[in-house]
Parts: sequence; structure tokens; C-alpha cells
Amino acid sequence: MSDRYDALAARIDERFGEQLQRITSTCGELTYELGKFDLREVAAALRNDFGFEMLMDVCGVDYLTYGKDEWLTEDATETGFSRGVERGPVILDDTDTFPAKRFAVVYHLLSLQNNQRLRLRTYTGTENPPILKSVVDIWNSANWFEREAFDLFGILFEGHPDLRRILTDYGFIGHPFRKDFPLIGNVEVSYDVEKGRVAYKPVSIEPRTLVPRVIRDDNRYQPDLQDRGHG
Repeated sequence: MSDRYDALAARIDERFGEQLQRITSTCGELTYELGKFDLREVAAALRNDFGFEMLMDVCGVDYLTYGKDEWLTEDATETGFSRGVERGPVILDDTDTFPAKRFAVVYHLLSLQNNQRLRLRTYTGTENPPILKSVVDIWNSANWFEREAFDLFGILFEGHPDLRRILTDYGFIGHPFRKDFPLIGNVEVSYDVEKGRVAYKPVSIEPRTLVPRVIRDDNRYQPDLQDRGHG
């Protein structure tokens, strides 16, 4: 982290105190986590007092299966990996609540005048559906970004002027970036000759567990056995 960002972090800590919690970043970027009810106050202050006049992106995140692997072993057999992990029960849309830190929204901010970047992350809490306050009136670029997060993750943004799907069609059921949404989807479309139009029908392909890239540890990769250059 450069001296400029250390100075910015000190200003932010002094201004917001416990409202913002600094998160360790593996890539040296300044990242803060905040409560959902502090979002608009902090966002307005960062724009007005710290010069973050541009919202570069808004990303939804689903942490339902975060940290879980599909495979239990690194050993390979003649037919590939031995077996895939049995997936546990998933949280479906008809549950009353979600885990408090299942859904998050991440805001990427840019200060053109100071040439600095900042990331904010807030969780939606246990509500179903997940809801946050919209920041469209703070950064107008949030309009389509929030629509995308709504479309793909089902996160609602209270106060958004036109919250509707932006990537999937209007008859689409579910939110395809949620971790409990099947990778094969629920329906497929094809042209129905009898109906004379494109029609939906149940998906015909079977779900399967993908085989990841095999990384083998054998003598070919031992540093002491590698060919050495002349001299």
C-alpha cells in the first residue's frame, strides 16, 4: 500500500470510525466493509468529501458455497478423479430468511481528481428477498449495475427508479448467478412448429460434475531433476 493510500485510509478511519471496517486485501487495494443501513450516508460522504465522484461497478455476490470444493481428492484414476463431493442441501427461494452473510453487494469507486480507488462491501442481511437502498441518486451509473445485480442475484434496491431485468428475458424464472440455481438451467427454448413460435420446455440435458484440471506431483516436476542449462 502506497503512502497516498495510507493517508487516505487514515482520513477514512478518522471520519467514519466504526462505521467502516477495513478488510485485508491480497492485492493491496483499499477495501472496507460496512452495515447496510450506513450505506447511503457513507456513499454520499465519499462522493462529496473524499472526491469519489465515479462509481465504476456494482457487483452482487452469493457466498452460499464459498470455500467449498467440488472434489475431495487430488488423486486421479484411469477414469479421472475418484468422486465428486456430495452437495449438501441448498437454500431455496421460498425460505423465510437467508444466512446473514450469504448475499453481498460490492461497490467499486474511483476518484478522478485524486487518482484513487476504493472498494466497499455490504451484506444484505437475513431478509428474503435481499434488499439494499439504491445509490442511483448518488451515482447515476448505479442504475444499470443495480438492475444487473437484481436480475442475476435477485437483490432488490429500494428507491431504484426502474428495477427490472436487464440480461434475462421478462419471463425468466429465478436468478441464474445464485449458487443454488442449477447450471443446466430449468428450461430450454426451441421453435415449436405446431405453435408457430419459440416455446419453453423442460431442460433435456443431464447435470454432471465437471472434472477439473489434473495437477500431478511426480518426478517430472522435481526441481533437482530438471535439465540444467550449459554452464
